[in-house]
Formats: sequence, structure tokens, C-alpha cells
Amino acid sequence: MAKQGIGAAVKVAAAGADALRPSAPGLVILIYHRVGGHTASAVDLTTAGFDAQVGELAASGRLVTLDEGIARLEAGAVADWPVVLTFDDGTTDWVSEALPVLARHRAPATFYVATDFIEARRPFPGEGAPISWDGLQELVASGLATIGSHTHTHALLDRVDGPSAAGELDRSIDLIGERLGVTCTHFAYPKALLGSPAAEAEVRARFRSAAVAGSRANPSDGDRYRLHRTPIQVADGLRWFRRKASGGMRLEDSARQLVNRRRYAQAGS
Repeated sequence: MAKQGIGAAVKVAAAGADALRPSAPGLVILIYHRVGGHTASAVDLTTAGFDAQVGELAASGRLVTLDEGIARLEAGAVADWPVVLTFDDGTTDWVSEALPVLARHRAPATFYVATDFIEARRPFPGEGAPISWDGLQELVASGLATIGSHTHTHALLDRVDGPSAAGELDRSIDLIGERLGVTCTHFAYPKALLGSPAAEAEVRARFRSAAVAGSRANPSDGDRYRLHRTPIQVADGLRWFRRKASGGMRLEDSARQLVNRRRYAQAGS
């Protein structure tokens, strides 16, 4: 209960900060992980909740593919707040729960895959059953999915050298190409942590875009290799979701990243 209370207080504070410093129009990229509400994870949305969010965005006409969003960034055409849906990791609910919702609303999405979990049938933390390559192929066949890389083993690239990063990226790219027959041109950093300078150079050499943290809209003059994304949580409901879909709640993400950096630093020490 205390943790929930702190989370709610942070959301209120973030909304207040937005009021004092409104976000300028830009490309909004939302992060989802799981759909279905089958676990206690803070990012495992109910199917009904996910449907309500996607339906509202689809009705607004703001949803675009990641490729279109980047093209609009480069053209400076983001005054209408276009939105990109993205998913991280690679769990079975992408097909069983998320895809029917996306198909119903004809909503495109990008799926960043940590390929080792799929290849080795290794579960994700928090009861996350890995999707199969056949499941990913079903996403591709829908015509709604763009498949991106999330490294091979979900390695944190802020603590690796260039060769190690290259190995993670190339293995992921190769598996996606071999198993799905698609060219992987987009990347999301695990845990949204920017890589070391050497790792970032490897990312820039291989992809058209890369995504990090930062709950805010991406301005037209932003770096497409440091795209800001906004995580969607069960606790957001529609109230806080709407703020996030409008480029808000930056303070909440800053607080989360501070906590995460300390946690991952301790884990790696």
C-alpha cells in the first residue's frame, strides 16, 4: 500500500510539473510490455484497459508506424502529436491478447524482441512465457507489426564494450532475419538505459533508430538514435494514460530512472 501511495503521489507531482512546463508538440512513443492482466506485474495491463487506450488513440487518427513517425520527425511534421505504439521483450500475450486488439482497431505497433528468450524458450522474469517464432510470424503476417531488436540476451549496454555490444546486436539481427525473413532496422535499449559510447556507436552503425527513456514527446530536431519513450502501467488507467499520450508525466519517468540506475548499478557491482 505504501508503494502504491508513493506511486500515486509521484503521478500527481508529475502532472503538476506538466502544468508549469507544458510539453511542446512532438512524436509520442509509448512502451507496453504485457497485455491480459494474468500476472501481478505493474506493466501487465488488462485486455479491456489496453483496448480502451488503443481505441481512443485509433479514433483520434494519431496512430502511425514507427517508420512514419521518424519520417515525420525528419520533416518537422509533428504538430498534431502523432503516437507510436511499441512493445518490449517478447511474451505470448502479444499474439493471444494484444494482436486481436490491434487488429480490431487497425493499429500498427513495433515489437522489440530479446531473441535469446524466444530461441531458447527461456521465460522472462515475472512469469513471462516467451512468444514463439511462429507467434512472431503471425504478428508479421498481420501487416500491423514492425519487428525491432531488444538485444539478444536483454543485456544492459551501458556497461559493455564495443565488441560485446556488436555480438548482442548482430545475433539478434541475424535471428530475426533467419526466423522471420524481415530486416531489423529499429532498436530499443534494455531497461531504456543508453549504452556506453562504444555500444552506442555499434547501435548507430546498424539501425535506423534507437529508443531510450524519457516520458516526453520527441521534437522534430531530436536525435532518432535517442528517441524518448513513455512506459504505460496498469496504474495509469485512462486518466494518466491520456497525459502520457500527450507527451506528459516526464517527472515520473525521471524518478523511475533514478531508482533503476541505482538498482542496476548495485546489481552490476
